[in-house]
Amino acid sequence: MSLVEIFLIGIALSMDAFAVAVCKGLAMPKVNYKHTVWIALYFGVFQALMPLIGWFLGSQFAQYITKFTPWIAFLLLCYIGGNMIRESFSKDEEEEETGLSHKELLLLAIATSIDALAVGVTFSFVQLAVVIGFAVTIIGCTTFVLSFGGVFIGNIFGAKYKNRAEFVGGAILILIGIKILLEHFGVL
Repeated sequence: MSLVEIFLIGIALSMDAFAVAVCKGLAMPKVNYKHTVWIALYFGVFQALMPLIGWFLGSQFAQYITKFTPWIAFLLLCYIGGNMIRESFSKDEEEEETGLSHKELLLLAIATSIDALAVGVTFSFVQLAVVIGFAVTIIGCTTFVLSFGGVFIGNIFGAKYKNRAEFVGGAILILIGIKILLEHFGVL
């Protein structure tokens, strides 16, 4: 597998993380660089970790793992998206610092990187043993960069439209969860 192919896989895998990073940026009154780095780190690390785990699990457990991953991603994204929608209707003004929850980021990172687990399993099929470290590094770095930029893109639009942006962000997370489930059933 070439560098270009691995890079394209990294971009494809990072699209859900990018969309969620945009949603996080929508909810920020102004960009907080520390939070932005944390968001990008969570997504980048998990996007790299999941294919590595999938590669280790290999084909012997693939049929059991891939059955449940769409459901797990769907439930996590709907839960977090529902919370964002609920918070968009809240009259209480929140402090800037409450926009980052490590527990929420962990759940989002798992939900957006669960498809990378299946990619890792396919890596074991094509005998990528020699370059697995390189592949997961490219995937993780690509996701980090796109997620970092996604926060800024989301913030440009979210600063003006805080409550509506948080509502839209939550709806986007739920739609991503539905998309993952529909792809699992072959509808998309």
